[in-house]
Amino acid sequence: MSEYRWTRDNWPIAAAMIPFPNTLTDGRLVQDMPASHWEETLSEVAEAGFSELDPTDSWLRIADLEASRLDEFLAVTRSLDLSIPAISTSRRSVIDPENGDENLAYCHRVIDTASKIGAEEVTFGLFGALTDEQKKALWFWTVDGEKNPDDPAVYNKAVARIRELGQHAAEQNIEVSLEMYEDTYIGTADGAVRFVEDVDLPNVGINADIGNLIRLHRPMEHWQEMMAKIAPFLKYWHVKNYIRVEDPVTGAIMSHPATMEAGIINYRAAIKLALKHGFKSAFLCEHYGGDGLTIAARNRDYIRSILPRT
Repeated sequence: MSEYRWTRDNWPIAAAMIPFPNTLTDGRLVQDMPASHWEETLSEVAEAGFSELDPTDSWLRIADLEASRLDEFLAVTRSLDLSIPAISTSRRSVIDPENGDENLAYCHRVIDTASKIGAEEVTFGLFGALTDEQKKALWFWTVDGEKNPDDPAVYNKAVARIRELGQHAAEQNIEVSLEMYEDTYIGTADGAVRFVEDVDLPNVGINADIGNLIRLHRPMEHWQEMMAKIAPFLKYWHVKNYIRVEDPVTGAIMSHPATMEAGIINYRAAIKLALKHGFKSAFLCEHYGGDGLTIAARNRDYIRSILPRT
């Protein structure tokens, strides 16, 4: 990572592309569309005031673009004055029972692509594809998905494969963050800390996406307790928030997406704690539902109001 010390005015805060589908209404893939289509979409990101972009492979897998197509994509981002501080992967688990080997190879390509385009960070996760039941739900997180098995052999395989990716990334001077996600080996604060300590590489840390956890309709560790445990290990950080309601009488738990300042996580306190522990990575603004891009832009401005002036 660069030793440059950012301020609230220039700290990299990227737009996620999750508000945009990877398949058009007529069935065509964004992956196969001409650069003019990418420019039309990314123009909206620039017009929302973003100067940073995370391509987010749920929208476009830039690591699978041919060299000429990658050049076309980068020409679009340059024309819109959008830089790429990091690349996020989604549902590309390296221990997936069916696609683990393929996903591992893909994650290596992500690292190589990050190096080619000047991105300094990547993020990986151990969560699988959405199930059919999750796809039918209004909010996919209200339905249980795939779970990492309680199997030491699989756990050790996950550690070994992430260490392999981390070593590759270190050779390219790239940092790796591991996304916290329910029912994975990185699905709790304690589990995430244990996992990165077992990987034991200085360039591999935690993506503190605790929004993935507090939105669940189940009992959950308080966000402050999670942040206290993971703050020393933070790298590239996906941020989003939710309203969470718990009824102690019936045991019912409900959640709904919210802006960062309105949800249950106090990001003013969380970000200040991260900075206290030396956090110096980019942020990624995510939001599900409604006009996700506009809310992400609002969240970007909220983050800037918290970051140090000098």
